[in-house]
Amino acid sequence: MAVVVLLADGVRPDTLAAAIDAGALPALARLRDEGGLHEVTTVFPSVTGPAYAPFLMGRFPGPVGLPGLRWFDRDRTACRFPDYTRSYVGYQMRDVDRDLAPDAPTIFELAPSSLAALSVITRGLPPAQRIGSITLRSAVRAARTHFTGNVAGWLDIDREVAHDVVRRVAAERPAYTYAAFTGVDKVSHARGHGHAMVIDALRIVDDAAARIRADAERDGRWHDMHLWIVSDHGHSPVRQHEDLAGLLTVLGHRVVAHPWVVVPFPQTAVMVSGNAMAHLFLEVRRRGRPWWSGLAGRWSGLVAMLLARPSVDLVLLPLDAERCEVRSRRGDVGIVSRVGGFYSYFPAVGDPLGVGRALQGVDADEAHAATVGTDYPDSIVQIAHLASSPRAGDVILSAARDWDFRARYEPIPHVSSHGALHREHMSVPLLVNRPLARAPRRTTDVMPSSLAALGLPIPGSLDGTSFL
Repeated sequence: MAVVVLLADGVRPDTLAAAIDAGALPALARLRDEGGLHEVTTVFPSVTGPAYAPFLMGRFPGPVGLPGLRWFDRDRTACRFPDYTRSYVGYQMRDVDRDLAPDAPTIFELAPSSLAALSVITRGLPPAQRIGSITLRSAVRAARTHFTGNVAGWLDIDREVAHDVVRRVAAERPAYTYAAFTGVDKVSHARGHGHAMVIDALRIVDDAAARIRADAERDGRWHDMHLWIVSDHGHSPVRQHEDLAGLLTVLGHRVVAHPWVVVPFPQTAVMVSGNAMAHLFLEVRRRGRPWWSGLAGRWSGLVAMLLARPSVDLVLLPLDAERCEVRSRRGDVGIVSRVGGFYSYFPAVGDPLGVGRALQGVDADEAHAATVGTDYPDSIVQIAHLASSPRAGDVILSAARDWDFRARYEPIPHVSSHGALHREHMSVPLLVNRPLARAPRRTTDVMPSSLAALGLPIPGSLDGTSFL
């Protein structure tokens, strides 16, 4: 038995379905006819890197050490002097494996043989099994492509990766393969998710799937292969950019924010991901996490100011290890809590998450069902886990539609972003080549399902469950 997971980074389920219906993706259309195309929820933050953790670890990213694409290390144990910050955009991407919780295994540590391409998470994977691993040459090429805004160059990288993946899957027959294709995401950021080049990027994935299938059919392996197409997040248009770090600087704060992270006597840290979500770390010279219940007296004015900005949709204020206050720009207030494996939601003023009712002590599946049809799918579970994560910010922001939080320092202005709790960011496709035993709910279900397909034990600590 073999499992092959192809990740079309950044594609929305409606985009994928429309491309299949239009006849642009014949190999994926065949998979849909034989297996099915499902819509599932990703994680918060809905950002490349952290959102790979569900596929490779079966876990939500915050609790395993990845609260966002960027974060500030209050404990000064993971990140170095003088800034104590982490950014997985650039050379610190190599620190992802080290930042992961050591007691949370990756599938590479559990599967008998694995192959991966362009994976941010590689712990347990031998270097020889990493396609597109960072070398000086590849880093220079990626940097040149990134900083020049060469979208076509990213598609060239995807084509090369696809060629290597197809060749090595046929020759080596690994039990588990995970290959990420970044073209859809790069095109979406630069030109919009509706641009014709998004379909060009998807055709690369379609071609890879077709060739993997053809090789497997020729060798008599297809009946023992699970081939799944997934995505880690969606996209939505951005028409205005909030300079969040600049805003706090104007207010008189000494702000740490990428790329300028060395600041004398800093007061706050602004860590943006996606770019439609952000962690704000307050009183950063303090070690140990100060919950909002101890910060409110000094910082409530800042939160009120942020909620008055058109760029901010939701503000999350972690009260303690079990509770998080949720405020919306409409003035609604609610409390999300998690005690053990049970979740509650109490709308105090209005209904900030649009659930329509209070929830008391429900399990993760019930919480998912209550929110999946709202504008914030799986919001209760995702907020509870991220807010309680040791590396999360003291204030967590989710951007309003048409906005993101990074107005400077992007090589090319983003016209589409992700990272927030909105449906367009949180709903992603799961395309499978054979019918499932149950309807999948979350991207965290993919990893335990992979283990089940391979006949391997499933750790009891996972946040997902097998759909096989």
